[in-house]
This record gives sequence, structure tokens and C-alpha cells, in this order.
Amino acid sequence: MKEAEIQEMGDKIVAVLKTIYDPEIPVDIYELGLIYDVMVSEDNDVKILMTLTSPNCPVAETLPVEVEEKVKTIAEVHNCEVEITFDPTWTQDMMSEEAKLELGFL
Repeated sequence: MKEAEIQEMGDKIVAVLKTIYDPEIPVDIYELGLIYDVMVSEDNDVKILMTLTSPNCPVAETLPVEVEEKVKTIAEVHNCEVEITFDPTWTQDMMSEEAKLELGFL
């Protein structure tokens, strides 16, 4: 995969992630800072390292599945695996300026 193709794939993945919302917060999971890393292999397998706003998050079971399924809708993606981590713990500081503005933190 060429650098441009990798960048394009990353942009497509981010675009999909920006369509997924935490049901309790009117901001997408990408702007919330819940996505820690997106890795794409030579075979177009995608691995996403993400967190939740808290370990007791009511969507802990469904959100990772939603992320996996939506990323798999990208034609070039062969497979997608989502790994949840709480290291580092999510804080409001991880939100984008846009998310902070949306939620009235700025």
C-alpha cells in the first residue's frame, strides 16, 4: 500500500467514526477523543484501539460492535477489530476543541 492509499483509508475510517455517537453525549466518538489509535495492515485489516467514557458505560457492549460493523462497510476494509482499553483513562481533556465547544466547556 502506498502512503497516499494509507492516508485515504485513514480518512475514510475517520469519516465513518465521526458518524458514531455516544448516546448520552451529542458529540461523535472521534471528537470525544475515544479513539486512541487506528492501525491498517498491508491486507487492509483494521484494528481500532478505543476507550469508553467510563468502564460502566451503558454502551460498553454495543459501541465496539457498532464501530466494527460501520468500519467494515468501507469497501477496501477486509476486516475490523476493536479493542477497548482504559489505559490511559479517558478524561474531558481528550475531547477536541469542537467537542468542548459543543458541550459548553469552552
